[in-house]
Amino acid sequence: MTTALPTTDISLAGRQSLAHGHLGMTLLHIERARRGTGDWQAVHRAFASVTPLIDGTDASLYLGAPAMAFVLHLAADGTDRYAGALHTLDGIVAAHARSRLAAAHARIDAGRHAEFAEYDVFRGLTGIGALLLRRQPQGPEMKGVLEYLVRLTEPMTGPEGEPLPGWWVRHAPASDKTATPGGHANVGMAHGITGPLALLALAMRAGVTVDGHEDAIRRVCRWLDQIRQSDSRVIHWPRWVSHRGAAQPQPATPSWCYGTPGVVRAQQLAAIVLGDDDRKRMAERALLHCLDDPDQLNQIDGRGLCHGFGGLLRTLQRVAEDAEVPALFEDRLDLVKRRFLTVEPPEEAGFLNGKAGAALAFQDAGDELGATPRGQWDTCLLLA
Repeated sequence: MTTALPTTDISLAGRQSLAHGHLGMTLLHIERARRGTGDWQAVHRAFASVTPLIDGTDASLYLGAPAMAFVLHLAADGTDRYAGALHTLDGIVAAHARSRLAAAHARIDAGRHAEFAEYDVFRGLTGIGALLLRRQPQGPEMKGVLEYLVRLTEPMTGPEGEPLPGWWVRHAPASDKTATPGGHANVGMAHGITGPLALLALAMRAGVTVDGHEDAIRRVCRWLDQIRQSDSRVIHWPRWVSHRGAAQPQPATPSWCYGTPGVVRAQQLAAIVLGDDDRKRMAERALLHCLDDPDQLNQIDGRGLCHGFGGLLRTLQRVAEDAEVPALFEDRLDLVKRRFLTVEPPEEAGFLNGKAGAALAFQDAGDELGATPRGQWDTCLLLA
């Protein structure tokens, strides 16, 4: 069923990409079938073109066997559909997690710096943990991922003897190789510490915990407090922190991947499991201020999930679902829906930046605010 083919095979990797390929587009077929606006045959046909599956070191929540397991899990929708395939994939994902965990602990033991690909949601163990929390929450691999994330949050020593966050990476955060000389600690949900924070909180909320779990959540929250930037009205966090300090003085684009919305959702989840009402109110207030700031909203120029209005819509829904006063977000949701329609549709068809993800976000934005959104496709974004 699987093969460790290299991801340089563009046609194979493309079909198995949750972010940009067929698997991501299948999520839209699944949600339409669940709502009665599509049919399950379209889902079945989509799966038929995906195999053989990548299960080597490049496999992740967003590529190959784990990505297929996630999409099949949503397609099963609590039934015995695809039960045999899911059972096989569960074993493959568990073995993959064990291998990745062994490498990660060896890296920590050797005192080397992390890389995004080790821990983040797209390519790393946070993404694998998000899948395990859905498929095998009480398994040893889920516990192993959480234990690893506890270690990841512990400080390490830099080359000059200085204390650095455990998720400090030596590489740049983006294509600009000169952005962070000496490395950086990333903040965003996509590649930074708020992804692991969200997973730690979601696991605790589901009753899955390990030794040091709560301490790790508190440690990350304290670090976020230290780098928080605010004036009389706006509360925000930088995209990353380097030896030069915070990335920029102004709020980042209000997106799921890096900006205030994603950071807010992670902290709201953390506040819920910690019983920290002050943090919860602060986080929700930060998102309200963000949504009321036209300068921030004007930075968004697309409908996509990663850094467009689609991701903002879905994040807003999830925050409102758990908010102290959901009604405060109602007018803002209408505003974001209108702004969504004013920008051009994506050119690509995929999930993360494409038409499929934008359509998923917009169709679910019609659900009653404060109620649980019907679709669970955003669990791969660590929003729920």
